[in-house]
Amino acid sequence: MTRPADVLAELLRTDAAAPRITTYDDTDAPTRGERIELSARVLSNWVSKAANALQDDFDAAPGSVVRLDLPPHWRTAYWALATWSVGATVSLDVEGPADVVVTTDPGTAGAAAAAGVGSVLVTLAGLARSATVPVPTGVMDEARELSTHADQFAAWEDASDDDVALVAAGERTAYAKVVAAQGNPGERRHLTTPDTAEFLRTALGLWAAGGSVVLSRGDAPADVLAHRSEVEGSTGP
Repeated sequence: MTRPADVLAELLRTDAAAPRITTYDDTDAPTRGERIELSARVLSNWVSKAANALQDDFDAAPGSVVRLDLPPHWRTAYWALATWSVGATVSLDVEGPADVVVTTDPGTAGAAAAAGVGSVLVTLAGLARSATVPVPTGVMDEARELSTHADQFAAWEDASDDDVALVAAGERTAYAKVVAAQGNPGERRHLTTPDTAEFLRTALGLWAAGGSVVLSRGDAPADVLAHRSEVEGSTGP
């Protein structure tokens, strides 16, 4: 059985320097115009830091639920992989219990912290060194604090095959089934989906086949997307 952590390890082994996720931001937000590209090596560093934060600061382990209140984004990718690295469950559903909430919304973050739930406030901007909004009491400012965590990670405990890896729209996917290779070997695919579950499943499947992802966020004209695919050597959108 292949786990998400195995997928990342294989990408590091085969070609650590190749781009694995490239994000273009076309949203009506301060991040508009950003292009961020992560190799497997850089992605792995982010995953390790986030996994260490989840494990050391929030005691996340198999049986824990980490709610990702995040859009399709390169930061969402490493938080999902970090959650799977500690053996916990990624939940994309608003309803249901959570042990940690990772969100871009300070109100959601503050409410979680006030309820005694571990809380992380994410700033999407690539060069952010601290949150651009006031951080509620008891909430981790990811942009300021995540860099203090180590670049190497070792899990305290591994998830079992039957443990839930992903919850999305009420559907529960076990660790034994969460990795499903898709696409042609080495395919670089251009995604425009606003659905975080679809983004994560597709990215994980492409990575499992040795591929990579180009993600365009927000609304861009069809000709811009087509040119972007040509420049990036990607299929789609």
